[in-house]
Amino acid sequence: MTPERLPARPELCRTQAPGSRMARGLLALFGWRLAFAGFPARQGVILVYPHTSNWDFPLGVLTKWATGVRAHYWGKDSLFRIPLLGRWMRWIGGIPVDRANRSGVVASTAEQLRQARERGEDWWLAVAPEGTRALGTGWRSGAYQVAVQARAPIALVSFDFPSRTIRVQDFMQPCGNVEADFAFFREVFKDMRGYRPELASPIRLKGPKDERSDLEAP
Repeated sequence: MTPERLPARPELCRTQAPGSRMARGLLALFGWRLAFAGFPARQGVILVYPHTSNWDFPLGVLTKWATGVRAHYWGKDSLFRIPLLGRWMRWIGGIPVDRANRSGVVASTAEQLRQARERGEDWWLAVAPEGTRALGTGWRSGAYQVAVQARAPIALVSFDFPSRTIRVQDFMQPCGNVEADFAFFREVFKDMRGYRPELASPIRLKGPKDERSDLEAP
């Protein structure tokens, strides 16, 4: 089994929000170029790599607004309990996650994707699979498993700081074979460099022991 590369479908942009001219203008003002022609489907999972800086989050929000994609993201449930901040995080698509019960989040998010597909609605999940700005041992498995369980396409997105390009051009249908799918990810991301490239984690799944350590971290 091998993953399938998917083409962008510009015609789907007409079914989505048109995107914010102000967000595109702000990206241009700060010297960023958005390489984007549309998504391959109306639902799926967005994997953002590498994640090495606090700059990645505002760039991600501006990219969401600039493209018009209805993207959601996972965040620590404790942050959503902070007045005003929690409301704002939900407004921009945040989904609270209990770090001690991630398996339930994967299953429920995959079901949300399937239901959105049945209703013909736009619904994407955007995740930085490293899960941290620090150098780690690999990727967390949750977002990848959502795509596999929901049989949804994956968009591979990079903020390449040397060229100041936001690349939203590479799409694939995962086959569920971890080795084959991650070989595809490595090929797409091999030349992408974050703000601090030395902190980019290797493109491989973390082992069970590493995943448990993440849950125990403060």
